[in-house]
Amino acid sequence: MNIASLAPLAVVLPVLGAALTFLLIRYSRAQRAVSIGLLSLTLLLECWLLASVWEGGTAAVNIGGWLPPWGIVLVVDQFSSLMLVVSSAVSLAVLIYAAGQGMADGDRDAPVSIFYPTYLILVAGVSNAFLSGDLFNLYVGFEILLTASYVLMTLGGTGPRIRAGVTYVVVSVVSSVLFLIAIAMVYGATGTINMADLAIKLAGLDQGTQTLLHVMLLVAFGIKAAVFPLSFWLPDSYPTAPAPVTAVFAGLLTKVGVYAMVRTETLLFPGDTLNTPLMIAALLTMVVGILGALAQSDIKRLLSFTLVSHIGYMVFGLAMSTAAGLGAAVFYVAHHITIQTSLFLVTGLIERRGGSSSVDRVAGLAKLSPLLAVLFFVPAMNLAGIPPFSGFLGKLGLLQAGVQLGTPLAYALVIGGVLTSLLTLLAVARVWNRAFWRKPADAEHPDPVLLAAPEDSATGDRAGRTNVTLLPRTMVGSTLGLVLLGVGLTVFAGPLFKVADQSAREMLDRSSYIQAVLGEEARVPAIAQPGPGQDPGGVPGVPPGSQQRGGGK
Repeated sequence: MNIASLAPLAVVLPVLGAALTFLLIRYSRAQRAVSIGLLSLTLLLECWLLASVWEGGTAAVNIGGWLPPWGIVLVVDQFSSLMLVVSSAVSLAVLIYAAGQGMADGDRDAPVSIFYPTYLILVAGVSNAFLSGDLFNLYVGFEILLTASYVLMTLGGTGPRIRAGVTYVVVSVVSSVLFLIAIAMVYGATGTINMADLAIKLAGLDQGTQTLLHVMLLVAFGIKAAVFPLSFWLPDSYPTAPAPVTAVFAGLLTKVGVYAMVRTETLLFPGDTLNTPLMIAALLTMVVGILGALAQSDIKRLLSFTLVSHIGYMVFGLAMSTAAGLGAAVFYVAHHITIQTSLFLVTGLIERRGGSSSVDRVAGLAKLSPLLAVLFFVPAMNLAGIPPFSGFLGKLGLLQAGVQLGTPLAYALVIGGVLTSLLTLLAVARVWNRAFWRKPADAEHPDPVLLAAPEDSATGDRAGRTNVTLLPRTMVGSTLGLVLLGVGLTVFAGPLFKVADQSAREMLDRSSYIQAVLGEEARVPAIAQPGPGQDPGGVPGVPPGSQQRGGGK
């Protein structure tokens, strides 16, 4: 049996879990067991899928027996399967963290009746988006995850969450409407929305029509990915949600937008038509985002701005249209999903242990909780790109690809990338110095109970303090597991880079994707006008003769 034929289970299992957990509304322990069990099973399946496509090449699954381009098709290649594995691993860690926090057992911020079902629907939407082989099913995946995210963001019904939720809903609806209009225009121009079929038929349109469709899709996906200047909504929306919800949003939702941008640029509109605007947007996203982070005193808002900033690195790698740049971007996406989620989970622990996520109010956490200090320090240095962490390796790959490209704009982005990395280090170092190293008496708004209470020499806690609570082992354990996964990306950076580079070459080639969906007889159109870093008559950045044929390696 072809393992890729089991790809629909990556969507079906979370949906099944959502239905079961909704039926188990009155049994919180059963809800937790079902959710964690089915998500773990989904992760194992996706690891198997990744191993399968690595050995056997890209595979397509036709749903309901309808042949493409008419029916729904799910496509499993190295990029989509890698994103499935990373997203499910992160989602599982966040789910365990949420269970430890008590979000599903009576906590006011997360009613038991809706959290687990909604969370699993979110996971199903993300998986569906990664596997979709046609634009409308990609739209459906976006709408599934966005509908679930509306509910998760407003859990508890507090004023700030409702206000943030309204902004998030309005922006999401606007981007979805733009995407739907773009789909209608694409169908009107080509008579298909199957992406493999579009890769052939879009090449036959006049340049003006291609550019219009290209821009429409990029704007819709750019809003979802929080690319500047379409990123204004994110810093005000994410920090108000509960810590686990914020963590999974930060780790996954914007990356689905980046994933869609990658498919648009490599499969539907290959070449360098809009590379210059994308590079400019990448540079502005990096610089404006990190400058916003430096102005924040709340750790969650600071991390939200760094999230926007580091999206710029991914767009930079995509905009180069070379195998080296795209491979580094794929690696960086996997790295950033893990590290950014880890930091938001740690921030939830800081808020629980210190009573606040504002560096104006918390101090002395390194002495109060040394483990918490380590859990913050490791992913923070990773995010900043300190050697030898995966953040450094990913940025180094992007910078090397920029230097190889050799254009003035590429050099400007290399300089901007280095500057952004240094400012990221400054931002996280400020959090470390103020929240962990600084004495409580030196805080701008110190806690009077903390200052007055004597310290227990054995535990480091201050007796009588009411806003400091011990951290549940489940929360700490899941956060530690995710931090170790981030370290694992460094330890196994070689194999991961190999997967990323191979997936980049596969996407730039396009033949394996198109022929896996449409059959071996499908003819892959050549890229019309090679740009910088592209080989005439071949794949951008791929040596002649290295293109794959069919679905094999």
